[in-house]
Amino acid sequence: MNLEDHIGDIIRKARAMSNVSTEAAASAAGATPTELAALEESGQITKRPNLVSLANLIGLSAAKLEEIANGWRPAEKDLRIWCELRPFTTTAQNTTVNCYLIWDEVSREAALFDTGWDAQPILNTITENQLVLRHIFITHTHDDHIAALAAIREKVPKVRLHSSSKSAPVDQRNRANDFIHLGSLRITNRPTPGHAEEGTTYVIGTWPEDAPHVAIVGDAIFAGSIGTGNQSWEIAKQKVREQIFSLPAETLICPGHGPLTTVAEEKAHNPFF
Repeated sequence: MNLEDHIGDIIRKARAMSNVSTEAAASAAGATPTELAALEESGQITKRPNLVSLANLIGLSAAKLEEIANGWRPAEKDLRIWCELRPFTTTAQNTTVNCYLIWDEVSREAALFDTGWDAQPILNTITENQLVLRHIFITHTHDDHIAALAAIREKVPKVRLHSSSKSAPVDQRNRANDFIHLGSLRITNRPTPGHAEEGTTYVIGTWPEDAPHVAIVGDAIFAGSIGTGNQSWEIAKQKVREQIFSLPAETLICPGHGPLTTVAEEKAHNPFF
């Protein structure tokens, strides 16, 4: 799977975060404004810009930005380590989004994290594995993350809906220090606003065979990038550092878009940090 953000997306986001004009960024990169705009749009490097100077101007790590330009990707993940975790990737309205289903192997109780665009692959997996869907946890209420919610609740009306949203109807609003047990699995929540005011990361621990924690992060962070700071770029970065990078290095990060990654990989390679 490709990164959610190509190098042009990363540069564009960092310019917005730093409030730097196209003209100033182009000058630092040794490019014309037209050339920089084309790079931001396509992610295609036709003439190598001065990435070090540009990164220093717009608040990115120059070394990590160079790695992205040279094709860095997170390592492929062997999900057999987390045998009761299933990612689903669906596409609509030119947007591809991830959601995730987990379950306890003994009790067959399941929890869904966001819904993506299409309920059917999720419902099929629940049926095929003879699962009972007990909980739906919402990372944030942007349309692509909750589009299939109504269809799933129609099929599973007793499922409990968890969210930090102050406006959406929920069965249980997230609170600090809450935890939910799903058989042997333990689910906690951490606030990660910035992209969305109600942004929440869910951490799943106590996997069988001592598998690493799993963090379902929504759009707080992507492999090699972060979500747009719709609420606040500063808060977005701060919460990633406080709430996600404080998790163990081997924690599996499951983002709302793009490939799976880990805390260690993002600390080492994400140019926003």
